[in-house]
Amino acid sequence: MTDTVTKHERNLSAIIHASTFSRFFIPFGNFIVPLVLWTANKNDYKFVDHNGKQALNFQISMLLYSIVLGIISIPFFVGFFPDIFSFGHFGFDSLSNFNTLNINFDSDDFRFGKWLLPVGIAGLMKFALVLVNVVYTILATIKTNEGETFEYPITIKFIK
Repeated sequence: MTDTVTKHERNLSAIIHASTFSRFFIPFGNFIVPLVLWTANKNDYKFVDHNGKQALNFQISMLLYSIVLGIISIPFFVGFFPDIFSFGHFGFDSLSNFNTLNINFDSDDFRFGKWLLPVGIAGLMKFALVLVNVVYTILATIKTNEGETFEYPITIKFIK
């Protein structure tokens, strides 16, 4: 595929990969912009068709991994906040406590240490996903601009 690739095809493929960074400016831009560029040119150029599928499959996979990470982290947050579903806070039984002014921080009331661990782990995993997304998108942009085919790792083939 690399022998017959024209400069226009290489540039267009690189733009498709680089257009996934539009998510930082446009909501869901990492899906919309490459999809528009790919569908407009997929019938004309085989190299652009391959790279458009790669870029979209990778972005869909990253979205799926982020959703799964969010779903997995929910039980950790609920487990570290056991009083979150205690509805006594919303009742009228504690209205008499508002008459006294008692400001103190007890280590049992202040659970900063307990929820820092799951928030930190989930945050690091999300940061790792963003870092993988940025690094491999830059690599794909460079490789396709040189006329080479690029296969993203950890990608599920949604579009074949």
